[in-house]
Parts: sequence; C-alpha cells; structure tokens
Amino acid sequence: MKHIEVVAAIIVNDNKILCVQRGESKLDYISRKYEFPGGKMEVGEKREESIKREISEELKMLIDVEEDFLTVTHQYPDFIITMHSFICKCKDAKVTLTEHIAFKWLDKSELESLDWAAADVPIVQKLMRS
Repeated sequence: MKHIEVVAAIIVNDNKILCVQRGESKLDYISRKYEFPGGKMEVGEKREESIKREISEELKMLIDVEEDFLTVTHQYPDFIITMHSFICKCKDAKVTLTEHIAFKWLDKSELESLDWAAADVPIVQKLMRS
C-alpha cells in the first residue's frame, strides 16, 4: 500500500485556528472534508521548510513554525499517511485559497463542529485538550 509523508500547519492568529476545506475528490472519505493545510514533503526537504513552502503555495501566506505538535499515522482505504503537524503563527491572517474551497478561523472549542478528514481528528482532539 502506498505510504505518503506530509506536513500540516496548525496556524494560530489571535487565538483562532485556521481550518481549510478540501474540494470534491474521487475518494469520498476525504472529499469536502476539513483539514489543516499542508502537503507532501519534497526529497531532501526539512519538515519546517516543507510546511513553509506548502502554506506559501496553497494559501499565499507566510508563517513562522513555532513547535512540533503531533505526528499521526493513519490508514485510509487506498493509502497510509504519516502527517507531521506544527503549531505556526502568521504575520498576516489574509488567506488566498488556491487548492481549497473554503476556510474558517475557529476557537479551539469550535473545532469539533467541522467534518474533519480522519487523519486530522487526533490533532483536533489534542488541540481541544490543550
């Protein structure tokens, strides 16, 4: 089974967390689900470099990586994902969507109101406890 290693940013601004919604997908279990923005690491790239690049590409946003948060390994029906998440800050909360269909800035207490991709759920749960 295919194994993908990715990075995800938990972007915090003014005590709100950025949540982005995926578009339609042929894989119904991730179609239109919410996730933390990020993506695949490139060969030879450090995790912090990868997350900054992905957020710049996907959201046209500059972030500072503050700390490692949680690494999740999840098996979907078609692939296994290992996702390294990081607490990040942004200087400017302006979001320009290039790959997602929607975004929300939410308080921790509001996170569970969204329909999250399964791999992101452990991150949501840890955030709500912290």
